[in-house]
Amino acid sequence: MLLTITTTAEPASDLGFLLHKHPGRVQSFDVSVGAAHVFYPEVGERRTTAALLLEVDPVGLVRGRHGPSGEGFALGQYVNDRPYAASSMLAVAIKEVFRTALTGRCASHQELADSPLPLELHVPALPCRGGIDLARRVFEPLGWQVTATAVPLDPTIPDWGESRYLDIRLAGSVRLADALNHLYVLLPVLDDGKHYWVATDEVDKLVRAGGDWLAGHPEKELITRRYLAHKRELTRDALARLAEVDETEPEDLDNALEGARIVAEPDQPDQPAPLSEQRRGAVLAVIRAAGARRVGDFGCGEGVLVRDLLADPVIEQVVATDVAARALQFAARKLRLDRMSEPQRDRLRMFQSSLTYRDERLAGLDAAVLMEVIEHIDPPRLEAMERVVFQHAAPSTVIVTTPNVEHNVRYETLPPGTPRHRDHRFEWTRRQFGDWAGAVADRHGYRVRFLPVGADDPEVGPPTQMAVFDKITIDRAVTP
Repeated sequence: MLLTITTTAEPASDLGFLLHKHPGRVQSFDVSVGAAHVFYPEVGERRTTAALLLEVDPVGLVRGRHGPSGEGFALGQYVNDRPYAASSMLAVAIKEVFRTALTGRCASHQELADSPLPLELHVPALPCRGGIDLARRVFEPLGWQVTATAVPLDPTIPDWGESRYLDIRLAGSVRLADALNHLYVLLPVLDDGKHYWVATDEVDKLVRAGGDWLAGHPEKELITRRYLAHKRELTRDALARLAEVDETEPEDLDNALEGARIVAEPDQPDQPAPLSEQRRGAVLAVIRAAGARRVGDFGCGEGVLVRDLLADPVIEQVVATDVAARALQFAARKLRLDRMSEPQRDRLRMFQSSLTYRDERLAGLDAAVLMEVIEHIDPPRLEAMERVVFQHAAPSTVIVTTPNVEHNVRYETLPPGTPRHRDHRFEWTRRQFGDWAGAVADRHGYRVRFLPVGADDPEVGPPTQMAVFDKITIDRAVTP
């Protein structure tokens, strides 16, 4: 099966940098379904084409396989269209061969990787259950111009009619990483089948590859259902996660801003810094005291804390995540990623992620910050967030801040019983926060201490409460 990618963005030969594959030689890779080859049929300053050719081993796919009864006649497992038609196998090859390109990273040409390019994608044999109409319905909302023709069952016998295979070309101005992610998700969707068992981790793959565009796609439900092999529970889970991404505004997840329901008091000469600034200052002080060099801002909102972290030369890497793709786009604009120097950009990893689902990209940090984040999570899902952050990511230090509901009586414009922000699912007293944090620390091997943020009112406490979790390390004495 074959995929070609063509660009006319001059110099077009820079496509090799974006794909991380040299145009001057043929490169071959062992992949899970056979062998993949990358080569360039055409290389020039005005037009360059890269080709991915996948050789599928149909015998190797079924050797030693014990499928369920009724799966199909025995010969059909060996004689089929899989070596010739684009399917989930080509999607897997795209992921394995163009892994870095899928992320949109290119150290030498990052500005180009971040820019839409004139692209043409060609798949000569694409199985499509739904025909040309479905292909248009899934690709055109993503900015592609679709040109497709149905392949006849047998060119020598026209009366047999058309097959379910399409010769399809997509043309548009799209980021290369987005184009590859579109194919990765939509090839198995159009085929309406996968060559491997679909389990819960497929939901993570779908949200990760489609989070920036799938949430608002008019065929979101069809794409999700087919990608997850029509499994109802997985489909419901994925649609719920995509709904979080689609419906949440950046300001609803911004962990650095005060809620809109609180009106600031008039300026006074001795008025302290805004609480949001005090909060960030307190977080930064803990990070510096911990000596953290790799820091994650989980729920980064508009990226205010990310900006401060990048301003500290001691911090070598900043990982910024948010559940909402729009929040990340807003943060990228605020941080001026398009103008950021290459050394500074190399220090920052920004991607979409939900704290209630395990994500391996969150591991390996010295410190993680959840600043005004937990109150945006439904209480029944706090346990899942706890496992993701404290069990799987497990940084040496975790900093959590959240409003102190007892202090709300000090806000004259806030009606009694009203949360500070319309998106807060709960607001805790100091005792409630202490009980939760203490239990989390006990379950996952941390010590926890509490710090006030803002003026510590003798009656109702500070406006913001902070818990600092430090991983307990066991020093093993050497016995002589």
